[in-house]
Amino acid sequence: MASDQQARAQASAITPGRPSPSTEPAPTDRVLALFGGHRLSPGQRRIAQYITDHLTEAAFLSITDLAERAGVSQPSVTRFASSVGFSGYPALREALQPIALSAAAPLAPGTDGESRRNELQAAVDAEIENLEQLRRGLADTGRVLELGRELARSTPLTVLGLRISASLAEYFSYAARRIHPDVRTVTRGGSVAYDALFQSREAGGSWVLAFAMPRHAKENLAAIRAARSTGLKVALITDLALGPLADEADVTLSAATGSRLVFDSYAAPGVLSAALLQAMADAAPQRTQSRLEGYEQAAELHDFFLED
Repeated sequence: MASDQQARAQASAITPGRPSPSTEPAPTDRVLALFGGHRLSPGQRRIAQYITDHLTEAAFLSITDLAERAGVSQPSVTRFASSVGFSGYPALREALQPIALSAAAPLAPGTDGESRRNELQAAVDAEIENLEQLRRGLADTGRVLELGRELARSTPLTVLGLRISASLAEYFSYAARRIHPDVRTVTRGGSVAYDALFQSREAGGSWVLAFAMPRHAKENLAAIRAARSTGLKVALITDLALGPLADEADVTLSAATGSRLVFDSYAAPGVLSAALLQAMADAAPQRTQSRLEGYEQAAELHDFFLED
């Protein structure tokens, strides 16, 4: 059986064209047929609606991801699968995946009919929804501003990101160094991470900012626990507000990743990172201004020598 990522690669294949007439029921109708005739609770109707609205994504989500995105518990997803006639969530997902693949199948070019979104547009639409969700979550700016103040005070400030999360950690660290005097980046796990975290605490640091995007490897949890064992507080940016990673963190900020294409995309976590950087800058305006001016002068001097 194909892996989740292989299935996603097939479902998100970029194909040109317009819809052609067909007697086969539309994918949405096929999904609704699976759920029809069953009495569903309000929470179960929410799951059914999410799957219907996000079919090509939902059909390849883990039970944890589906529960998070539908706003219900994992047991609720299991009960939903049983309520619509399946032995469990894996069986439901197995039934949904062929329908999702057919929804993203190549369309015959040059045929009549109403144009539909192509796969790239659908991925962008999903990211827009992730950003809308983040926007709603930032209606109260208090948590981000308070965390920005705490991170600005921590000297040194350690930024942790392993595997796919390393790119987000590197971005945050690169920008943070322009407004903070001592930013240290950890992108390797195991004893390397522990040594760096211990040294940061010994040097007077009080916080580590950790990025953890799926897939959530055990080494992410180990690194966060190592940070706490050294006495550092942990601020976590992740796609899930619940789970073992969030349980270990002192503060958790969540932003959904885009999963419509073969590889995840990180528009919402990127914006959340920029918002946290802004909060750090606001927490120490004089230091921020001084450091930014210094960087600007250094850049001008660098350009001057390049011109010569």
